Amino acid sequence: MKTRLPARLNKTQIASLVALCLGLSSHSGMAQENEQDTTDELYEQILITASKRSTGLQETPIAVSVTSGEAIEQTQVLDIQDMQALVPTLRVNPLQRSANTNFSIRGFGNGANNTGIEPSVGVFIDGVYRSRAAAQIGDLPRVQQVEVLSGPQSTLFGKNASAGVISIRTNAPSFIQEGKVTVGVGNYNQRLLKGYYTNGISDEFAFSVSGGLNKRDGYTESVVEGIDDLNNRDRWNVRGQALYEPSADVKIRLIADYSEIDEQCCTVADVINGPTTAIVRALGGVVLDTDDPFAFESALNSTPENAVEDGGVSLQVDVDFDTFALTSISAFRNNKSNYMADVDYTTLDILTEEGHTDIDTFTQEFRLTSTGDNTLDWMVGMFYFSEEVDTGDTLFYGQNIRSYFDVLLNAGVAQALASLPTPLPFDAVFPDGFLGTFEPLYGQTPGTFFNANQFVNSEFLQKNDALSIFLNLDYHISDKLTATLGVSYTEDEKDVSIEQVNNEALSSIDLVNDPTVFGVPLATAVPALAGFIPTLQGVQFLPPQLTFPNAVESGNTNDDKVTWSARFAYEINQNFNVFATAATGFKASSWNLSRDTRPFAFDESALVSNNLTRANQSYGTRYAGPEESTVYELGLKARFKRGAFNVTLFDQTIEGFQSSTFVGTGYVLANAGEQSTQGVEFDSTFDITDNLVFNFAGTILDPVYDSFLGANGVNGPVDLSGEKPSGIHERSYVLGLTYHLEFDNGTTGFIRSDYLHESETDLVENVPPELTREVNMLNASAGLTFNNGVSVQLWVRNLTNDEYYLSAFPPPIQAGSFNAYPNQPRTFGATVSYMFD
Repeated sequence: MKTRLPARLNKTQIASLVALCLGLSSHSGMAQENEQDTTDELYEQILITASKRSTGLQETPIAVSVTSGEAIEQTQVLDIQDMQALVPTLRVNPLQRSANTNFSIRGFGNGANNTGIEPSVGVFIDGVYRSRAAAQIGDLPRVQQVEVLSGPQSTLFGKNASAGVISIRTNAPSFIQEGKVTVGVGNYNQRLLKGYYTNGISDEFAFSVSGGLNKRDGYTESVVEGIDDLNNRDRWNVRGQALYEPSADVKIRLIADYSEIDEQCCTVADVINGPTTAIVRALGGVVLDTDDPFAFESALNSTPENAVEDGGVSLQVDVDFDTFALTSISAFRNNKSNYMADVDYTTLDILTEEGHTDIDTFTQEFRLTSTGDNTLDWMVGMFYFSEEVDTGDTLFYGQNIRSYFDVLLNAGVAQALASLPTPLPFDAVFPDGFLGTFEPLYGQTPGTFFNANQFVNSEFLQKNDALSIFLNLDYHISDKLTATLGVSYTEDEKDVSIEQVNNEALSSIDLVNDPTVFGVPLATAVPALAGFIPTLQGVQFLPPQLTFPNAVESGNTNDDKVTWSARFAYEINQNFNVFATAATGFKASSWNLSRDTRPFAFDESALVSNNLTRANQSYGTRYAGPEESTVYELGLKARFKRGAFNVTLFDQTIEGFQSSTFVGTGYVLANAGEQSTQGVEFDSTFDITDNLVFNFAGTILDPVYDSFLGANGVNGPVDLSGEKPSGIHERSYVLGLTYHLEFDNGTTGFIRSDYLHESETDLVENVPPELTREVNMLNASAGLTFNNGVSVQLWVRNLTNDEYYLSAFPPPIQAGSFNAYPNQPRTFGATVSYMFD
């Protein structure tokens, strides 16, 4: 067990932070007292929809970070993965495939390669919930702004917002003609093309079309001839919108979009080579050295394939009545993804995995919102979610798997024989090799165990229906003090089934109890070989799966929960607002849709009595129960003539955090008893001069597993209670500096730099502690816009070529070895745009 270095923030420290923040802000406020006291003199107003109303950022008592469309364009942010360079509380990790990305806010987040685990961070694009990472990571459309809401948001956003929300708003069609075309080039042969056109057909009807193409060669070179380079870009998207406003009180917005990704992803580096490395090399395979994991080399025997098709249609209707407004958002989406990967990550043909996922999602939201100047503002609504997930994967045994296991087992047995008082030559005991000796004893013809015709195919079907009903009340006690109460009821039901075809012969044999030799167990018939049974059991890593539903396991979960939020917001003056919040969040049970799904131990007796158990039956988890989160916040929002400053102190807890850990052959899903963090997050903007703008934002965390029994460690289950969770940075900072250029001929421009720092942290609980991650990344860009509509821009990401790992994992059937995902190297390029009207 590692000793947790940081101490928890105590009350004195919290009070000091509050005093510091209030003191700094009060000083700034006093400096403004002699200024003209009008809102026009204050810093630029930013409108957000974090409360599902259009309100000013500084007046909204919610911890939210806002990134404008201008900042996204200046920094060449193309998808959500790039957003973390601008928002320190957000972390985005791409993993094994293009379709797998993990989002976390304040260190809380889950949901990546395992399709059954819905993320704890809800992603909404134009009010439409995107349930899986594959439906979220396509290149961003024409963005108006991105809002990142910290902490549980279940009261207003309903499903799966127990850790926070990412809300992306795109530009609606304009009634005035406008268009823009952008072409770009970059290193690794990047080619970028995107554009949009919008116009009004009549006084009531407007439309827009947009699209983009993003291609780039891979930056990871294969050491095997004929295998493509990895981590390329090959994606395109198209999006059409129609806006109908028959009157000042009615607005109808229809959006249809479609995108495709077809890429070779992702780079895996060898960071610790265990004892099996010598076996791979002895058989003629290549395992890369660990001297330089950032050499961006790949040792695979086949080119990985990643294809994603995502599309959908949404309809938003807004109708204003005399005292309230109606909003309806209906959406249907489909997401398909397929992949093929060499999952042993060596040039030997040992294991190959193929998989598919097909997700159909329908969502419907209705909201009634009070309008006008009221003492009591209210909002009532419902959110309905219906989804069907059809997913599965097949693990194929390759041409070299038998020779690999034979050498692996021979080495283990030879070592055991050498330890005997009178060691015997291995060939004298097993003249046909370990596998060849054991196959006839179990009635198998030579060559049966681990041959290239064997595979394990697992297919899952999940149907999910959820309904949330919510009510939010804002009571204006006075002109300065507002009390807010929100309550939501959510019911979430899932029905899951699994089918499996497993023709791998060895794993279906009970080596200890099955009558095999002369009708009796091997240990009795051939005592001399009994001592080697544990060695053979060690490679029975994929026993037949117990499918369900069955007589004991229904494959059904039905969860419901009431969540609430309470808040007081006080306007000290037009410059300063303070708020205090208490809120809860909820996320329903998540099913383990991977080949490592196993019956619960408490079902063992019933399964045995119903004669349902399979050979070598083991027990684990089918699903992780619900997550329930709680947060307490104290915040300050200040704005003045030359800038703005926001800070939030928080104490956040998730009970039953759904932990998913990759263990080499699949995912182990478990509920952490309780995970919590105390901390502070802040963001500030200051105009040093009329042309020079400084941005500084950060998050300081003190995370801990308050209780987590049975977590997956490097050497098996461990108790992580009291330990710091892996993968959570205690400190994250973003510093930005932008200089705006203005010339006498009307030309404008900018020079911008952004620096991201994330303090050192362990990567994952089940990899060695020496594998850590620390980020110090610098991005820069510059551009000019001429008065004829032409713009040119230069950009570079990861200017200093900072090197860090995204995550790490133990590769299949290579005990003692560990692989990691290195970050992207320096990329740079240039774009030319033409805007017309």
